[in-house]
Amino acid sequence: MQLTYKQEDLFSRIERSLDSVRKKYGVPGSVLKYLAALSMLVDHTGAAFVRKYTSLTAGTQTPAMRAFLKQLYFYMRRFGRLAFPIYCFLIVEGFLHTRNEKKYAFRLFLFALISEFPFDYALHPNQPFMTKQNVYFTLLIGLLVLIGIRQLYGRIPLQLILMITGMFLAKLLNTDYNYKGVFIIEMLYITRFSPLLQSGCGASFMQYYEKMPTPLAFIPIYFYNGKRGRQPKYFFYFFYPAHLLLLGVLSNIILPGMFS
Repeated sequence: MQLTYKQEDLFSRIERSLDSVRKKYGVPGSVLKYLAALSMLVDHTGAAFVRKYTSLTAGTQTPAMRAFLKQLYFYMRRFGRLAFPIYCFLIVEGFLHTRNEKKYAFRLFLFALISEFPFDYALHPNQPFMTKQNVYFTLLIGLLVLIGIRQLYGRIPLQLILMITGMFLAKLLNTDYNYKGVFIIEMLYITRFSPLLQSGCGASFMQYYEKMPTPLAFIPIYFYNGKRGRQPKYFFYFFYPAHLLLLGVLSNIILPGMFS
């Protein structure tokens, strides 16, 4: 179904109007990063600390307490779903604006290695080490795919093969969000020329994959104003392994010690 000239003009006017609102009242990248970090902290606190506390106190819980902990865990994990789409969007923006793709990729690889033990220790303490890889590996694979797409400009069949290979690699390594994470990075890059289309496609995919409230992450993403904003250098890189290590200690050492 093709759009008429008047429909196309209406859509273009809507997008122009929203664009002016975004530029005037939009949020910088620093706000997106703080929002993603907060969401991730809540998510991992629920996954590590609340889940462990619930397990340790199972024999002493009243029905009311059991219901409360179940609801608390559920809502913390749902709020935490907002983080990943924002990080995927920021990877695309980082790729588009970085001055050195190799250094950017190396930083992600370095922190992927640094984060693996805290990730497993906090979230998967009962599984063999590196059974599942942390989200930095997913973001790194997505970034490498984008670098490859740029290098293969105009060679669409090879670009498609590269995109599929990236998703397959994430699935093979069992990275956090695996092939779906790489796919959304690719999607956000392909639709980068239209913020409305980009957010619409991203929200639709996340609704299919994660359900609500994950698609709501694309509201602040849409209102990104293209500015970096003030942010501490390397803070967000270190925040991921640091908060996981802290949660691991709290959940695997301090809590069991309190109830032993």
